[in-house]
Amino acid sequence: MANSIIRREPFSEMISLREAMNRLFEDSWIRPGSFFLPAAFEGPAIDMYQTKDEVVVKASVPGLKPEEMDVSISGDVLTIKGESKHEEKVEQDQYIYQERRFGQFCRQLVLPVQVKSDKAQARYENGVLTLRLPKADEAKPKSLKIKVK
Repeated sequence: MANSIIRREPFSEMISLREAMNRLFEDSWIRPGSFFLPAAFEGPAIDMYQTKDEVVVKASVPGLKPEEMDVSISGDVLTIKGESKHEEKVEQDQYIYQERRFGQFCRQLVLPVQVKSDKAQARYENGVLTLRLPKADEAKPKSLKIKVK
């Protein structure tokens, strides 16, 4: 049997002061009250990225119907609201686990650039809401030709 020594690095498990401060400000300003609530109450998980021409937002909202969601854009803030309803009530038995959350949610995101909200497209497939938000012309990158003298 071969013995091996594993070097222990206790500081690798600690978060930096900067990360702790970022988390503190994010929890208190971006999602007020979420410090005391589990992540499930915050709303759907969101992915947001941008291409040259658009901002794409994907939200995980399994089990919801499109008519149970409301999406709006006001200025540079995108708001996704919805309500997940409880389908059945078990009365004769006791729950062992109940991890699915029911109730209203509201998720607001600050968009990184100006978008044309009147040209936005929304698609819902397999529990994922995908929003395609075309960038406003002033937000698209422009290249300049440099003249040499």
